[in-house]
Amino acid sequence: MTISSFDDLLRSAREQSEPQRLLFVFATAGLPDDATNEQRARFESGQGGTLTPLMCVDKVPDELPSFDALVAESRQFDQAWDIVFVAAMSGRSGTAPTSSQAEAPLQGMVDAIKAGRIGSYIPFDGQGQPVQFT
Repeated sequence: MTISSFDDLLRSAREQSEPQRLLFVFATAGLPDDATNEQRARFESGQGGTLTPLMCVDKVPDELPSFDALVAESRQFDQAWDIVFVAAMSGRSGTAPTSSQAEAPLQGMVDAIKAGRIGSYIPFDGQGQPVQFT
């Protein structure tokens, strides 16, 4: 299935043979304090910059009716974000992974994003559209 929106991702997660737990890391895009003029210009044109994880959460797909619900929940934490990275954990024998089981993978996501290793995750912008990094 092609994921062309966040709602496609939710639909796909609900259709899997084993229950899923979705992992979310919200990040902000920015520049380091010592950025060069060239780096600033690239960032202003929508390229380059850094990604800083702000918060993370895990949910089973049934806890999340839509992208709008995820955005509304994230606003409760009063932290503006630019991108949300998503991964999934598959359950076993008809049981979804627990939040406790998601803690280490979520921390792994945070660490990977800090290190710039984002290729294993699906990033979405604030409108629920997939983001492609080049």
